[in-house]
Amino acid sequence: MPTIKSFGAYKITLYAEDHNPPHVHVIGPDFQAKVRISDATVFAGMIPSRHRRQALAWIAANRVRLMAKWDELR
Repeated sequence: MPTIKSFGAYKITLYAEDHNPPHVHVIGPDFQAKVRISDATVFAGMIPSRHRRQALAWIAANRVRLMAKWDELR
């Protein structure tokens, strides 16, 4: 499970051989969510509002990099 980006209070990770759709995991000390890479939409779990905007904006801005890493880990 490589950490792709750490924001201090939470991190964005990818799991090797994870299920579709291509997604990242946003993990904090008291929350966890799965976010589709294609459109930066949370489809499981939740991200507190204080972190949500920053996490989703970063995922959207790094979509190409994240898809390349997703493909590498599959």
